[in-house]
Parts: sequence; structure tokens; C-alpha cells
Amino acid sequence: MTTLSVNLNKVCLVRNSRGGGVPDLVAAARLAIAAGCGGLTLHPRADARHATLDDVRALAAMEEVASGRIELNVEGDLRPEVIAVVRETRATQYTVVPVTPGEITSTRGWDRRDDGAALRRAIDSLAGGSRISLFVDVEGEGIDLAAELGAAAVELHTFDYAAAYPTPRRDEVLARFERAAQRARARGLRVHAGHDLDLENLALLVERLRPDEVSIGHAIVSQALLTGLPSVVARYAAIAAASS
Repeated sequence: MTTLSVNLNKVCLVRNSRGGGVPDLVAAARLAIAAGCGGLTLHPRADARHATLDDVRALAAMEEVASGRIELNVEGDLRPEVIAVVRETRATQYTVVPVTPGEITSTRGWDRRDDGAALRRAIDSLAGGSRISLFVDVEGEGIDLAAELGAAAVELHTFDYAAAYPTPRRDEVLARFERAAQRARARGLRVHAGHDLDLENLALLVERLRPDEVSIGHAIVSQALLTGLPSVVARYAAIAAASS
């Protein structure tokens, strides 16, 4: 069975845009858990524009996470402070994602231009603790590098699949992802998937790849805004109308 890990970065982004604690991250996490997810994901970036290291600590302190019932996945680059909070919180998983300066969201997977020695040190420092997953493209050397460096999993960067899904190229691109998943499993790696997955394209990917985990955030929070907005506006409208 594929585990859904819900990325809550956008909840943090909305909170940070105003300051204070609304919306409440832990409350959002509990709603996601109650709805059936098996994991929670945060990606604390260096500019702290959404999730912060303290947010990682807050989710780690939840009974659902501390007990091991719900997995905590921390995404990030190899900054020492990120590695330290993964170790401190005993996060279930650390997904290492390369960063391109100025990017709005992740744009590529790990390759040989990245610091393999630093990754190896991080893996060694977390041995016996957090599972290490490497964010990789389906083409190139990322999967082989993950196996060589001692990672336990790869997260396939699914942007190309999502972009191809509504086009005639869908089956061709999906076949590349199937081959990548097979190659990863042949190297003894867990297979995860994430980036631009949504209600339209998720089912086919899960059916064909049978990933161990999918990580989804932007689409979930965006859809929640649209589906939840009518009922919330109706409650406010009723209060306003009652004063007339």
C-alpha cells in the first residue's frame, strides 16, 4: 500500500504572511491525519518563507508522530541546521533535495554536481535513526548515486509526468518512470514520488509504479481552499446577516 505524506508547507506560508499562529500547523496536521494520511512532510528552506525548524519540532512533538504511528518526513538540503533538527527530532525520514539559488520550488534531482561527500557524512551521522531518501530525476545517475551513497530510498521527481499527463506523451513519459522505479528496486531502494501530483494524475501513477510513498502538498492545500471556502463564507455571511 502506498503511504500518503501530506506536505504542510503552504499552511505555514499562509501563517507567515500575516504573523502569529493562524492557521495552526498542528491543527492542520491533525485534520490530515484524521482524513487518512500516513505521513507529514515539511521542507524548511533557508529563507524560512514557509516551514521553519521550529515547525519540524512542533510536528515531532505530536503524540501521533512521537509514537511512530505517523511518519515525519523532513525535506531539505544539507545545511547543518537541518541535519541537526532531523537528528534532534528523530524524524522518520530525511529527504535530501538539491537547491538551485532563486528557485520557487524544487527544479531538479540530485546528480554528480552535488556534494556526495557531504551526503555520505549526513547518512553516516543519521545511521540507525532517520531513513534517508534522495530526490532524483528519472533520467541520469541519481538512482545509482543514491544506492552507492547508502540512501534507503529515492523520491522520483514527478514534474515531467505531471506536465505530460494531459498530453499524448503521457504513456511514453510514464514508461520512463516505471523503468526508473524498477531500477531503484533492483538496487534495493524504496520508491517514493512527488512534485505536482494531484487528483487528476495520481491514480495512474500509483497503479503503474506502486510507490511506497507519495508526498503531496501544493495541490492538497489548493484544493482544500476551494472546496472549503463555500461553507466557511456561508458561516460568516450568516453572522453578518443576523445583525440586520
